[in-house]
Amino acid sequence: MPAQDRPERPTTELDARYSSALNPRPGAADVTATEWAEAQRQLETAEIFWVSTVRPDGRLHVTPVIAAWHRGTLYFSTGAGEQKARNLAHDRHCALTTGGNSLTRGLDLVVEGTAEPVADPAVLEEVIAAYEAKYGRHITSPEGTFHGIGDAFREGHATVYAVAPATAYGFGRDGGVYSHTRWVF
Repeated sequence: MPAQDRPERPTTELDARYSSALNPRPGAADVTATEWAEAQRQLETAEIFWVSTVRPDGRLHVTPVIAAWHRGTLYFSTGAGEQKARNLAHDRHCALTTGGNSLTRGLDLVVEGTAEPVADPAVLEEVIAAYEAKYGRHITSPEGTFHGIGDAFREGHATVYAVAPATAYGFGRDGGVYSHTRWVF
C-alpha cells in the first residue's frame, strides 16, 4: 500500500511472550512496546541496513545497503546486474534490517514489505535529496564513497526501490530488559 494510503500510525503490539520470557529481572513485568516514533528516528539515522531477498530457487540472499527513510518509506538501490536486483525481479518481497550488536542496549529493527522500483523523476529527486541530507559528504564530496549516486539514480545505472512497511518489528534491549514490538500498517 503506498505511503500516502497507509495510516499515519501503525497498530502497535507488544509480544508479551517474547518480552516476558527473556526478562527474569525485577521490573521486567513493566516492559512496554516501543513507540513507532522511536523506530522512525532510528530508521532516519541508521547508516547501514541489511536487505534480505529471495533467490528464484528459494535460497535467501542478504547484503548490506545504505538506505533513506523518506515520507514513511524506506528507499535503497542496486545495480541491474546485482543478485538482489535479479531476486527482486522474481519476488519483490523483502526485509530491511538495522540495529546494533550490543546484548544489553539498543533497538534492532526489521521492516518487511514489497520493493517497488521508483521511476518518477520527481520522487527520485526527493530520494536523492534524502540520501544527501543523511549521508552528507559520503555522497556530495568528490572523495565520498558513494559520490555520483544521484546521477546513477537519474541515469538508470542503479535502480531505486521503495519499501513501504507492511509489518515492522522492534527488538529492544535496555540494561538487560528485552522487548519485542510489532507494528502493522
